[in-house]
Amino acid sequence: MNATTYTPEPFPRRWLPTDATFKTWDEIEPWYRTLIDRPINSSAELERWLIDGDEVNAAVSEEGERRHIAMTCQTDDPACEAAHLEFVRDVRPKLKPLLNDLREKYLDSPHRTGLPADRYHVFDRSQASRRDLYREANIPRETELAELDQKYQKLIGAMTVTFEGQERTPAQMAPFLEETERTRRQAAWELVAIRRLQDRDALDDLFDRMIVLRQEIAHEAGFLSYVEYAYKARERFDYGVDDARAFHDAIEKTVVPLARKIQEDRRLALGVETLRPWDLSVDPHGRAPLRPFADVDKLAEGCQVIFSEVDPELGAQFAFMRDHDLLDLANRKGKAPGGYQTSLDDRRLPFIFMNAVGLDGDLRTLLHEGGHAFHSFAARNEPLGAYRESPIEFCEVASMSMELLGARNLAQFYNDADADRSYEQLLEGIVLILPWIATVDAFQHWIYFHPGHTRDERRAAWHDLMDRFGGSVDWSGHDEARSHSWHRQLHIFLYPFYYIEYGIAQLGALQIWKRSLTDRPGAVSSYKQALAIGGAKPLPELFEAAGAKFDFSVSTIAPLMTTIGEELAKIRK
Repeated sequence: MNATTYTPEPFPRRWLPTDATFKTWDEIEPWYRTLIDRPINSSAELERWLIDGDEVNAAVSEEGERRHIAMTCQTDDPACEAAHLEFVRDVRPKLKPLLNDLREKYLDSPHRTGLPADRYHVFDRSQASRRDLYREANIPRETELAELDQKYQKLIGAMTVTFEGQERTPAQMAPFLEETERTRRQAAWELVAIRRLQDRDALDDLFDRMIVLRQEIAHEAGFLSYVEYAYKARERFDYGVDDARAFHDAIEKTVVPLARKIQEDRRLALGVETLRPWDLSVDPHGRAPLRPFADVDKLAEGCQVIFSEVDPELGAQFAFMRDHDLLDLANRKGKAPGGYQTSLDDRRLPFIFMNAVGLDGDLRTLLHEGGHAFHSFAARNEPLGAYRESPIEFCEVASMSMELLGARNLAQFYNDADADRSYEQLLEGIVLILPWIATVDAFQHWIYFHPGHTRDERRAAWHDLMDRFGGSVDWSGHDEARSHSWHRQLHIFLYPFYYIEYGIAQLGALQIWKRSLTDRPGAVSSYKQALAIGGAKPLPELFEAAGAKFDFSVSTIAPLMTTIGEELAKIRK
């Protein structure tokens, strides 16, 4: 590889036949049975057995992920939906008992003591935790949850409104919230809000059922509450509920005041009596909205330049993705909401999905997902499959750091003045998102610590948290929209308790960024070195390798907010 090209090392199957397929359970099951029955007579044989098992897992994972990608790319395609559901219903439930048998075989092997303790410490604690949680009786509940997940995505993916004579998705309405004409912004916002409220009962019905299922899963596994179960299931070995509450308190003390100042500055600049929900995206000084690109090819082309300027190797990796159909970037009707990066594990390659409509935020999303992809590339040579992935708290350091590292390399999209605006919006957005993360995380703790709550009680709890962490937005006349604004956060539905990770990771990314202001080469070098570790070390050591502290107390957060304030002041001069 050189500065302009990237040719990923192939990883041909060594145990599985090259032409073996994994589309049906009849094709998949025999390989796992063979692994379960294989005799293991030494530590070396145990390691070889693990690698062979990873090969099967990767092949099965890629088959399932390809179907998931196809479904999210076109939720209204019956064939894609059926193929995805076939895997969810017919493969995954049958696979879980066999994976547990393999886990038992590994943990009970007398030859495990011959493996290097430092090398296998993280792997061993993960496997032991998963064994503790596994219950065959929970498989039907987990399958039902997966089906409810799809129903949520289908409901959201089907949402459209007709605005100015054209049918549009909620994502396609976002640009209108940046328009300088306030009445037009209001009309656009209210139209989407009304459309979302049409499905509020269906979404609440879905969520109520999800809560019941999750609580049943926790009880089946021996836990009093789903909170305890979720922390163990998310393998939060390095922090707990008390640490999350400390995070909430630190955000309230150190970030919320700056966030409210930013919103008050916005109100004054707009010259309005109160800040309304449709006033949060428009440029407060009346400048035209930032429109960095008109089509996704330009978005990809420009981001490739940014990645190359951060580091030539990263630019070459992104060029490879562009050349090998590993991107689906444009928004369209029927496409699932949001954005993600996932891995095609058999080939050890990343794939990026998003819903770009031409906004400055879309540019940051691709930088973000690109960071995830570079993480995947960096760790792909790791022989142990479990270590080719990192804990979410560090995965998001990879992505959020890339947003910040690339934030001053926007010449492909903007002139100098608009590049400053984009940078300002990024920094302000970080300040504003941290209280939202605390809100969502605290809300989930409340939900699952009160599993028998009513919908009215849930709304009241949401209101209290929005008052605690929110800004000074005037929702008068739109109380129902405020009460159900959590419906927009898909993590609450699909990935319970997966949200504080963004806040923890943002603190790591900000530390890398802060270093880059005075030592960019060193910051980028440490960043890349940390990505290459994958998940082979505990979280505190991964943060340390990246040049950051794994800490989310006031003492860590306050200096970062000070630096953001200083950077904002420089831009505004």
